[in-house]
Amino acid sequence: VQLQASGGGLVQPGGSLTLSCAASGGIFSANAMGWYRQVPGKQRELVAAITRGSTNYADSVKGRFTISRDNTKNTVYLQMNSLKPEDTAVYYCTTDSVFRRLDYYNDYRTMAYWGKGTQVTVSS
Repeated sequence: VQLQASGGGLVQPGGSLTLSCAASGGIFSANAMGWYRQVPGKQRELVAAITRGSTNYADSVKGRFTISRDNTKNTVYLQMNSLKPEDTAVYYCTTDSVFRRLDYYNDYRTMAYWGKGTQVTVSS
């Protein structure tokens, strides 16, 4: 399984970015896809995950970020609005090898496959 993320960059506080991630090689539409992020010295944390139409968000991004998925393209998106400096991190696209309930993905170790991260920097 390969995951290729794009869309990261530098944005001013209050701005928006959309991350995209195209998956290939044995992806099943029922399995979760998600986004995690990490800053130096801290553990990776869930940003958002989606499976079978259900979504799960970190409290810190609820109401600002939206995860969506196009199963015809095996692509997951993360629309990020009202960005804050504390959203600065490396963002990772992920997918799993089996179907699980979304609450399992609060632990980043649950996800089976990881793409290379993309840097998001929110700064004036």
